[in-house]
Amino acid sequence: MSVSFARTAVLAGLGLTLAAGACAPLRSHQGYIIDTDLVNSVQPGVDNRQSVSSTLGHPTIASQFAPYDWYYVARDSRNLNFQKPKAKDQIALKISFDPNGTVKSVTRTGLDQIASVSPYGKTTPTLGRKRGFFEDLFGNIGTVGAAGAGGPGGGSNTGGGRDTP
Repeated sequence: MSVSFARTAVLAGLGLTLAAGACAPLRSHQGYIIDTDLVNSVQPGVDNRQSVSSTLGHPTIASQFAPYDWYYVARDSRNLNFQKPKAKDQIALKISFDPNGTVKSVTRTGLDQIASVSPYGKTTPTLGRKRGFFEDLFGNIGTVGAAGAGGPGGGSNTGGGRDTP
């Protein structure tokens, strides 16, 4: 009798442990790992691309439109269960270079630069007729090569082929 009670108690304790662990928030880090001492050592007018690359490493993003900007981005986020992750902390470090490759400016931004975009509705509005799923799937059956359709084998002679003057 005591063995079955012990098994029941162990299973109940295991179930409570799993239930409590399932509600714990998941934390994640994405991107560059910021070391403030290294970031503070980059000085405008003193450092160049080579020294920044050796100090901070390869940038997260190198600008495509202004070839003199490097970006180092780090984000810490948290989510509970299956919810959408929410950013708790973000650092975006922008290092701008002059045409000679010398650091022109160092800019830091945080959570204030995160834009929340929510799309309108679940479908994209389109012009034209509204068709359902099955009409899209089976709508072309019988139209290829049908009489009057203008395709090969269809009896229409309005296409302007080689025999038409």
